[in-house]
Amino acid sequence: MHRFYHAHMTSRPVRIAAAAVALLALAAGTSACTSGGAPTTSQGPSWPTSVDALPTLDPNAFHDLIAQQKGHPVLVNIWASWCEPCVAEAPDLVAAHQKYGDKVRFIGVDIQDDRSGATDFIAQHQVPYPSVFDPSNQIAVSYGLFSPPDTLFFDADGNLVKTFPGQISKDQLDANLQAIAG
Repeated sequence: MHRFYHAHMTSRPVRIAAAAVALLALAAGTSACTSGGAPTTSQGPSWPTSVDALPTLDPNAFHDLIAQQKGHPVLVNIWASWCEPCVAEAPDLVAAHQKYGDKVRFIGVDIQDDRSGATDFIAQHQVPYPSVFDPSNQIAVSYGLFSPPDTLFFDADGNLVKTFPGQISKDQLDANLQAIAG
């Protein structure tokens, strides 16, 4: 009897744990079939309306934003206010926007930063295009990138055609903008 009692009592926590795991798996399976949490509109996020609006986006929302630009080539620059190479390449990006801004949409992704540092950077370098805010760096990581600066080039069909990890040179910037601008 002691053996039966012991086996019965030790299996009960195991059955409870198994039931909890099954419920978690069921809940995860159900949420995987939905939009993943917060409801979104069919349009997804909209292009930031001002240079320093800095809306916070997660990777899915950012990918949706890029996909919405179909018909327009896009340059994405991943940066941070504390990043010295980002500071060094900022004048070239501003000049490139002046040259290609009517043919290519530019957007920045401010990562691992705070909003005041980001808005100061935008003002100080007179960045003429909008940025989104990603303090956790999830957007960059979704593209396999981990440290700023990084520059991504998307063609008018929304395909990522070139990625430059690290500071981009003026010549590389111009050559890749020419390639996607058509």
